[in-house]
Amino acid sequence: MNELDEILKFYREIGAGFLEYHRENPLKALNDLNREIGNCTKCKLYESKKNYVPGEGSAEPGIIFIGEGPGETEDNLGRPFVGRAGELLDKLIDRMGYSRETVFIGNIVKCRPPGNRNPLPEEVAACKPYLESQIDILKPKVIVCLGKVALNNLLGQNYSIMKERGKLFYFKDIPVIPTYHPAYILRQTTKDSTSKAKWDTWNDMKKVLEIVKKSR
Repeated sequence: MNELDEILKFYREIGAGFLEYHRENPLKALNDLNREIGNCTKCKLYESKKNYVPGEGSAEPGIIFIGEGPGETEDNLGRPFVGRAGELLDKLIDRMGYSRETVFIGNIVKCRPPGNRNPLPEEVAACKPYLESQIDILKPKVIVCLGKVALNNLLGQNYSIMKERGKLFYFKDIPVIPTYHPAYILRQTTKDSTSKAKWDTWNDMKKVLEIVKKSR
């Protein structure tokens, strides 16, 4: 679809105004998908959740942030990254020159795993198609995976986030940059380790910003 967009853009630029491509309204498509997610019973997570957490943000974002799954606060409110880790993510997004309203924030799974455990393979298999549909609708310039659970479940690999953070991957031809989950930064026990984790994350985000800049 991105290739078709580029071809049509070229023809419009040379004056072929008769060629018009009308993409489905992304906000409507996203809202339709959210309603589908809100009725999902494909895995057992729906039995213990309080609220579905489909994700939130712009319907036409340059950047998508993906975590592993909702925590307790997110489950209570039905919104992603609204606890302490979310506050840290908000600060990072703000420093990048964006806001929650101009990016999109989601998770690998849309319901809270009990006890905030990692999602099981069958849970990911049931829920990942929703994330893939979101990505297809939103057409981001770059995807940021927050932590190894998000990275490995998106790409179907078994990477170490310590070794792979900041490196460039691709999902459906979309650049992917993995970085630390905000919760990892919060778990650091010394000022030096916290500072290092924050700087590493910021250096990763500078790569994200460079990708967005080059795609304009």
